[in-house]
Amino acid sequence: PKNVHEALDHPRWRQAMIVEMQALEHSGTWELVPLPPGKQPVGCRWVYAIKVGPDGTVDRLKTRLVLVTKGYTQIYGLDYGDTFSPVAKIPTVRLFLTMAAIRHWPLRHELLSIFVSFFNEIKNQFGKTIKIFRSDNAKEYFSFELSSFLSSHGVLHQSTCP
Repeated sequence: PKNVHEALDHPRWRQAMIVEMQALEHSGTWELVPLPPGKQPVGCRWVYAIKVGPDGTVDRLKTRLVLVTKGYTQIYGLDYGDTFSPVAKIPTVRLFLTMAAIRHWPLRHELLSIFVSFFNEIKNQFGKTIKIFRSDNAKEYFSFELSSFLSSHGVLHQSTCP
């Protein structure tokens, strides 16, 4: 569909949207609160995808509700704080995985707990409890948790590979 109106007219797309909304509500992704004076709500829009099976037939219709932050409408310190996007170089990732294998680190369980914490609520810098998944600060939070895990296992931060 080209827009939400077309999707709502189609029963399968409508059902896919309902499933996505139920999943977001079930995970506690948001809570309806009064909009503070002088604040603008963050917009959102639907993204639609057709999942095709191995035989080429339509397997299912998938929707996702995404935030549309429109950074040009936001004021730093009022609407958002610092954002962060860590990038690891491939050789560093390979070295880490090699060290993990040699030292028999319990990566599956430990890293899984970090990924799970990525979806849990945290307090943001404005004192509000938020779901971190899909937010601007998600990368910073995830990077902090992963760095803490690595440090606790003797892996030190290198300035050459943030």
